[in-house]
Amino acid sequence: MDNRIMDPLVGKLMGLRYKSHPWHGVDLGKESPEIVTSFIEMVPTDTVKYEVDKSSGYLKIDRPQKYSNVVPALYGFLPQTYAGDLVAEFSSEKTGMTGIVGDGDPVDICILTEKAITHGDILVKARPIGGFRMIDGNEADDKIIAVMNNDAVYGDYKDISDCPDLVIDRLKHYFLTYKDLPGNKADCEITHIYGIEEAHEVIRRSCEDYKSRFFNLENMLKI
Repeated sequence: MDNRIMDPLVGKLMGLRYKSHPWHGVDLGKESPEIVTSFIEMVPTDTVKYEVDKSSGYLKIDRPQKYSNVVPALYGFLPQTYAGDLVAEFSSEKTGMTGIVGDGDPVDICILTEKAITHGDILVKARPIGGFRMIDGNEADDKIIAVMNNDAVYGDYKDISDCPDLVIDRLKHYFLTYKDLPGNKADCEITHIYGIEEAHEVIRRSCEDYKSRFFNLENMLKI
């Protein structure tokens, strides 16, 4: 018999009394998509890949990093987003590729900051400035690029075009190689680097996809 407590919908209800589920129990923010609340899973000093267990909401070890490649910025996801039909449709429209589907996860975000953040499992306010249109197999797997809100160094960036090429290259290298395993190269590509307007559109669509996927959460909260 399935464990009812592990259901993400029940997890959100429990989060009202206990610690909120980082995907379902945290609000993206009233200023979204201009300013968003992000949940950070990994920081640049991590030597293993952490990710949230989607059922329980706890941070888990996904796998040790096989090589010296480390995430060059804060890395996590946008709460109450979901890469579904609308995100996939936008990716297909922009790439001209057919057969693309959403990857079924919350949308990933990478946040630039000059501060040394030593651990994940935290919430960070960020301003999206662009993103990478990443296709993993046949799945839309967008990576939103953002700056920490009011950051002393990156805070004045308005669009991804403000980022130095070296920063973009480091981010691209990480995302194109972090899933590689010995003898098994990941089947993924970054088709476009897009600016702030498309980043906002991806976020808006992912919010609508989330509402469609978890349409009865609001009613459950009224119980």
